[in-house]
Amino acid sequence: MTTSDQPTVVVRMADAGDVYMSWRWEDDSAPRGAAMLPGDPITEAVRALTDALPNPTVPGGLEHALTAGAFASPDAEYALAQSLSRALLPYGLAEQLHGLYTRGVRPHIRLQPSPRVAQVPWEIIAPDPALRLVDFADVSLLAPAGVVHAPDRRPRSWATDRERPVVAVLDPRVPGFRADSALGSVLGRMDGTGPLAERVAEHIAGQRLRPVVADPVEVFRRTDLDRAWLSETLRAGASRLIYVGHVTAATPESGQSENAELHLACTADTTGFAEPLRAHRPLSAKDLLLGTHTLDPEPVAGPDLWPIPSRVALIACESGGDLRFTEALGLIAAMINGGAELVTATRWPLPTDLAFQRLAGATTATPLQDLIRAIDTAHDHPTPLLPLTTWHRTRLTTWRETGAIHHSPLLWSAIATFHT
Repeated sequence: MTTSDQPTVVVRMADAGDVYMSWRWEDDSAPRGAAMLPGDPITEAVRALTDALPNPTVPGGLEHALTAGAFASPDAEYALAQSLSRALLPYGLAEQLHGLYTRGVRPHIRLQPSPRVAQVPWEIIAPDPALRLVDFADVSLLAPAGVVHAPDRRPRSWATDRERPVVAVLDPRVPGFRADSALGSVLGRMDGTGPLAERVAEHIAGQRLRPVVADPVEVFRRTDLDRAWLSETLRAGASRLIYVGHVTAATPESGQSENAELHLACTADTTGFAEPLRAHRPLSAKDLLLGTHTLDPEPVAGPDLWPIPSRVALIACESGGDLRFTEALGLIAAMINGGAELVTATRWPLPTDLAFQRLAGATTATPLQDLIRAIDTAHDHPTPLLPLTTWHRTRLTTWRETGAIHHSPLLWSAIATFHT
């Protein structure tokens, strides 16, 4: 998913009181390395990061993140980025990366973080006052190896499927929940003039969009986008899937990553593993992995019910939380097991455009729509990580220059791309 001549370093981490890191260059252009990273500075830096993130479950938690947390001002955000760098970037690897930077060579870092540091936005860490990692490297996350190499996995190929339809599930109506409730609208009232509607119009013009609509506004807040519709549409063939809505993630303490849930327009009487919520039954990672195993006399496997296309975007709160678990069997694993070769998801809860406007004074900004459009556009590119990284750098430059909250890494550094 990057250029073939780009030097690539594979970095793996493990928790054992302290954190242990190893790295190797795929072309053997530099020596392999290993380091023990002391646990106390990591604990302190990760706690500072956690305190800066939106916490919708705490009264005032979202407003604090937008107005007073470390992501609310460039100086505080830089201090956080610097503390993460000191705790997590060992000297040996930093020296090798700096050597490439001075020669004008941009490497690709393929990272497998340990559960303890899975929410760290590596793109923004600051090894130098004038540099962030995203300034001189492309960063992606390694998909769980056990899932990638599962014997029954049937991966899809972008090269083969890229002309197929784009399946878009954009802010579906969740039965039993009002638009202003916990599982209500994440995009608000849409019209045909915003950046996301304009992007949808491009798909309509190319006759690639599913569901088939005539007006971009018709694709948002639909009531028919349930798991049966998704199954039928994916089985008809797709190049990509983009989901914008709600994800309910299991807590890492539960050890049940498979209980991460997508909220479609499914009613409570739908067959599935997740417990109903009012008039609604979520679609869980367990459903996507197991299908109707143990639920039906003639069960169908998850990848047969929902054959996942080559590329997936899950733009929802903590949709990429798999790596926070020792056994990573959440939505990322389910998408890859179902056939995806690349998944872009989020590390933590995302503020909506309405939150930026009402709580942080960004009265006309649409940063969440801008984020969705950037991801969707990148997923149509031959190498998605490159336009995503370029977009990250553009956001970072604007943040440095303006300090405007809607350009803060609070939103855009939440995204992470996993690939196989």
